Amino acid sequence: MFKDLLSSKELLRAETRNISATFEDLDAQVNSETGYTPEDTMDSGETAQGREARQAPASRLHLSTQKMYELKTKLRCSYVVNQAILSCRRWFDRKHEQCMKHIWVPLLTHLLCLPMKFKFFCGIAKVMEVWCRNRIPVEGNFGQTYDSLNQSIRGLDGEFSANIDFKEEKQAGVLGLNTSWERVSTEVRDYVYRQEARLEWALGLLHVLLSCTFLLVLHASFSYMDSYNHDIRFDNIYISTYFCQIDDRRKKLGKRTLLPLRKAEEKTVIFPCKPTIQASEMSNVVRELLETLPILLLLVVLCGLDWALYSIFDTIRHHSFLQYSFRSSHKLEVKVGGDSLLARLLRKTIGALNTSSETVMESNNMPCLPQPVGLDARAYWRAAVPIGLLVCLCLLQAFGYRLRRVIAAFYFPKREKKRILFLYNDLLKKRAAFTKLRRAAILRRERQQKAPRHPLADILHRGCPLLRRWLCRRCVVCQAPETPESYVCRTLDCEAVYCWSCWDDMRQRCPVCTPREELSSSAFSDSNDDTAYAG
Repeated sequence: MFKDLLSSKELLRAETRNISATFEDLDAQVNSETGYTPEDTMDSGETAQGREARQAPASRLHLSTQKMYELKTKLRCSYVVNQAILSCRRWFDRKHEQCMKHIWVPLLTHLLCLPMKFKFFCGIAKVMEVWCRNRIPVEGNFGQTYDSLNQSIRGLDGEFSANIDFKEEKQAGVLGLNTSWERVSTEVRDYVYRQEARLEWALGLLHVLLSCTFLLVLHASFSYMDSYNHDIRFDNIYISTYFCQIDDRRKKLGKRTLLPLRKAEEKTVIFPCKPTIQASEMSNVVRELLETLPILLLLVVLCGLDWALYSIFDTIRHHSFLQYSFRSSHKLEVKVGGDSLLARLLRKTIGALNTSSETVMESNNMPCLPQPVGLDARAYWRAAVPIGLLVCLCLLQAFGYRLRRVIAAFYFPKREKKRILFLYNDLLKKRAAFTKLRRAAILRRERQQKAPRHPLADILHRGCPLLRRWLCRRCVVCQAPETPESYVCRTLDCEAVYCWSCWDDMRQRCPVCTPREELSSSAFSDSNDDTAYAG
């Protein structure tokens, strides 16, 4: 081949000049330094690529073509990313200046314009630099191929002598590839620390506010004490020991007594020693339980949602498992025909591009499938026990309200005696006029019972024993359900229902069918002892 080249020396020189001229464009592109500026890279943040850019001209003689071209490609990518970061920061600066100009309130200006200072968000563009570095479009044998081709082109200007040298080079990795990841991790860690500090400050403030709740307790205590001393009717509904002593003393003197109370009277007072929640306390208990109902519903909804999500994800995990195998083979072979110099040169150079590979990969989608973890019984107990304790506290709050009166009576015993005397005398007055005061309510209830009921109510009353308690007739005085021992007025067209205790309280006379004049007569009214009150 070299003899043929020497025989056609002039022709080959002309061809080599054409080839050299053509190769100069490729050489200019490879050796070009356009697309990045080391000074701008240094100003944008002193990154590792910026330091390489400043050292590139001095170390060019020590870098291979492969490494140099990869470095230039990475510097061009870093230059584009840094320019994007600079543009983003200038945008934040412009927006901050515009914000400061439009908002003139001093403190409000800094608060509302604070987001325009978050220029660290521009560092997110560094992710593209990592992507560019990992996907750099430079083949591994580009430098070797280019050096061989360049040496061949330069050798065409000589006397067509050839030396073949083999040299194995181990290229070291470019330093500083992970600098951006370190910087991003540092910024994320600092951001987390700042948010953690803010959360701790908020929790500290919440603890301070909770520690001041004793002021509410003091306010409620003083408010109860003021009402206890100035309003004799305030919370004066307790049948205390002194109340029983007054009743026993009147019983020994032969005067009219109050104990035992009538059913209608028991609904308006409280016996402090009874371990049950009484009718006067039921409204507060119901209100407290209704306040806990949203929390209970939220707990039920969250537990149901947790179970539903666990079932869905568990079903997906069991029925969406896929396993697949991938096999591929790759073979690249370039054949250059012809006997010209260029054809022979291309066969020597491009022949290095001939590659073949075979890939076998087996994988599955298990890492992508959800791995649900269901709550155990302990977790449900830990969630339900506080709610149960809250409900118990709502029930025990009724007994706590009774202690308020006990504490106030301990510190104000004389006031407590006056309040009990007032309650006893007030109940005596109501007992004296009990029939007159209750006659209107008794008449209204009797009319309601005499009203025709829906046929469905009669059917349910006969066929469902469990509903008879709510569908049967009731006492017109205390609204107790009708029993076989109840008394039914025998007056024609009356049929009012009384329980035996209420019938005795009515002096065995029906206020419904008895005229008002007879109710006011001395035969039906209370004795003269009613006018003598406790003192």
